[in-house]
Amino acid sequence: MFIISPAWADNATQASCDEDKGAFNIIAENDLWGNGADRHFTHGTRFSYVTPNISGQCQEADPGLWQKAREVIQEAVPRVLELEQSRFSFVLGQSIFTPENISQPSLILNDRPYAGWLYIGFGFLAERKDVFGGDAFDTFEADIGVVGPASLAEYIQEGWHDVISTTDPEGWGNQLENEPGLLLTYERKWRFYKSDPQTAGLQFDFMPHAGVALGNVFTYGALGATARIGMHIEADYGAPRIRPGVQGSDFFYRPRGAFGWYLFAGIEGRVVGRNIFLDGNTIENSHSVAKKTVVGDLQVGLVVTFRDFRLAFTNIFRTDEFAGQNETDEFGAVSASFRF
Repeated sequence: MFIISPAWADNATQASCDEDKGAFNIIAENDLWGNGADRHFTHGTRFSYVTPNISGQCQEADPGLWQKAREVIQEAVPRVLELEQSRFSFVLGQSIFTPENISQPSLILNDRPYAGWLYIGFGFLAERKDVFGGDAFDTFEADIGVVGPASLAEYIQEGWHDVISTTDPEGWGNQLENEPGLLLTYERKWRFYKSDPQTAGLQFDFMPHAGVALGNVFTYGALGATARIGMHIEADYGAPRIRPGVQGSDFFYRPRGAFGWYLFAGIEGRVVGRNIFLDGNTIENSHSVAKKTVVGDLQVGLVVTFRDFRLAFTNIFRTDEFAGQNETDEFGAVSASFRF
């Protein structure tokens, strides 16, 4: 049987000032790990670093710079509830999009444009306790970068295809024009626990979430939920991902007993107001297709954590994103995370 059991006591112990650490993440997403095709969202890479906890209870252990920065953030960000844990994050990423037929050099009018997105970002992550009987996790992130040839997507894809000796993408001459990109995102997760370690030793949790994105790259509202079952699942809030999609957490705690694992399944629905990779350039004339205003994701996967290392495997299924799309998309995500 399962009984409801808040996990904040465990988190507080694991995240004590003596052992709390920052985390570095490497995330790669690729359609070859899904349906084996090379189309649409074809590849994404994201690097991130999350600082150690900078909340008030660890002031003595905090570098003075982090504490001062936190005080500035707290003045700028309205707080409904007291922060239990808070961190800053720094991000570098790239995403690559192509039509289905990459061997055709001429413009394919009924398929999505070639496009790349290269960006850096800064974020603020906060945990709160006793929200609707569980935990809450907030993520703010601001990304700035460039869409178009300056994103280097053409050179990355062509170079990689040369390395693995596969079909050369011939249509990059039709990609979107250079355009500065801005993306502001906010997401909140609510986490509830059910566990009975005296019997099977398994834990279960259910995490609904809501989010919004604003900018000339993406504008959308999102709702979804994730269910997980495993051992010591309180160590994080899910596998990290590249936006858009069901997000996890770039940081994680060392699991009790040093080893943890869980299986998960999540869904997200998005109402899309803008997607530059389908709508085309904001000011310049460019190729575009008629996007779907409602898009859904289903993802399933496995996360394994051992001491200060976390490895995650995710398979994602995405509904049609534009009118005339021949098939829904499937792609995979692999992430490796290190605490130090």
